[in-house]
Amino acid sequence: MNDNGMIYFAKKGPEERPDQKIYLNPAMANRHGFIGGATGTGKSVTLKVLAESFSQLGVPTFFSDVKGDMAGIAVPGEDNEGMQKRLDRFDIRDQFEYRGFPVTIYDIYGEKGIPLRTTVSEMGPQLMSQILYLNETQTDLLTVSYKIADDLQMLLIDTKDLKSMLTYISENAAEFEEEYGHITKTSMATIIRSIVALEAEGADQFFGEPAINITDFFTLGPDGRGMVNILDAESLINKPKLYSAFMLYLLSELFEILPEVGDVEKPKMVFFFDEAHLLFNNASKPLLEKIIQVVKLIRSKGVGLFFITQSPGDIPSAVMAQLGNKIEHGLHAYTPAEQKVVKAAADSFRENPEFNTEEALTSLGTGEAVVSVLDEKGAPSVAEYAYILPPESSMSAISEETRDRLVKESVLYTKYGTMVDPDSAYEIIARMKAKVEEEQSQAEAAAAEQAQSDKEAAKAEKEAAKADEKKRKELDRIRKRVASTTGSSVGREVGKAVGEAVFGKKGKTIFGNIGSTLGRNILGTLAKIDRD
Repeated sequence: MNDNGMIYFAKKGPEERPDQKIYLNPAMANRHGFIGGATGTGKSVTLKVLAESFSQLGVPTFFSDVKGDMAGIAVPGEDNEGMQKRLDRFDIRDQFEYRGFPVTIYDIYGEKGIPLRTTVSEMGPQLMSQILYLNETQTDLLTVSYKIADDLQMLLIDTKDLKSMLTYISENAAEFEEEYGHITKTSMATIIRSIVALEAEGADQFFGEPAINITDFFTLGPDGRGMVNILDAESLINKPKLYSAFMLYLLSELFEILPEVGDVEKPKMVFFFDEAHLLFNNASKPLLEKIIQVVKLIRSKGVGLFFITQSPGDIPSAVMAQLGNKIEHGLHAYTPAEQKVVKAAADSFRENPEFNTEEALTSLGTGEAVVSVLDEKGAPSVAEYAYILPPESSMSAISEETRDRLVKESVLYTKYGTMVDPDSAYEIIARMKAKVEEEQSQAEAAAAEQAQSDKEAAKAEKEAAKADEKKRKELDRIRKRVASTTGSSVGREVGKAVGEAVFGKKGKTIFGNIGSTLGRNILGTLAKIDRD
């Protein structure tokens, strides 16, 4: 609740005191905060009260709705007997007004809100490696793959772009290794399998165009109140990889794009990270160092961060040390481990001699909390036993009709409602492969045509040789016939002449037959020699 420029969100208790109001100084909101407590202790109501208060100050907020009831901030709360008692208890009848607040609802899956997307390129290899749970070698290979895609001017928009790029690099590893180093195909295959697993959680819908412009969160409602940006996470919270992927991206993007503004009277925006432990689970050392750096430095950009989780032990100590405003609801202390957490939580507050903080943390009722806020000098107040104010908006879930109206009435619905698939790595590589396959097909067709031509030429040559052989044999036959006839006639006449001259008439006949035989043999031999 806005009270003279301060955020009145809680009242001291349980004893009655003259100075009972607890304020959060908007100028200290960029020193960040923590909202903790076991399930059912009132964390969601506290978040809603703070979001309403920042909105009244003209400060946009962003938070996740993991139970489906936070979108009720869009509609006025309902009056009842219980609310009447609470108004009297906090003495806020003159200030309190049942009302809704300007809301924009997002949903990564696009089912219950405006689709929320980013691109693989914008996510970057470091964050992508984290959400894929890659080891150091695989992370290096993914970083190299991003570099190759950049060098080849191939955009990495969605997961199919990244898978296609990794496959292309793996298949052509020899061409890249001289410039980019050794590429292990088995590691590339492991990265691809991890991407497929992430797609099963809905990454194929989260990565794409049009990508969200973070500055769209920094808007105001028509009446000048800060826009309450809500990510519907009822389904998403069951996909921790994807949920943490978005939250990590959001943190990184905020740090990268926002200008330095120094200390301001009120933050430019406040982000509430619900289920914050998912940000840090399995976080690599480099990523954890990056988160700590962002938390430390982003306050100079006018942004406040509030981490919300069931146990303060879920937040790394280096991060918790940066969270100046603390609201701790009830904690369980049934086991030695839980008791240790409670003691650590109590020790994180400045001691208040009026009550035992550790005992209070285990006895708080719903809507009660131990609170410490930063004063105007940035010093934390002593721990205070506090009752949290009720929200002015509804504490119930909104109807599907109301949700649908809120989503489609937003100007951002037109901007982000329809996914587009621009020409990127997947399409470029597909064309390259198609071209190679076409060239290979053409080469194979040309080779087949040449082989057929060679086969037909060989056949023709064989047939010509066969015809020549047949012709030669026919000529040989003719030669033999001619030689036989001619040799016989010539030999007979010569034999007759010789025989008649030497032996008379009887010698003519005998020597004629001998001459015929000799003539045939001689001409036949000469014909064979001539042929050879």
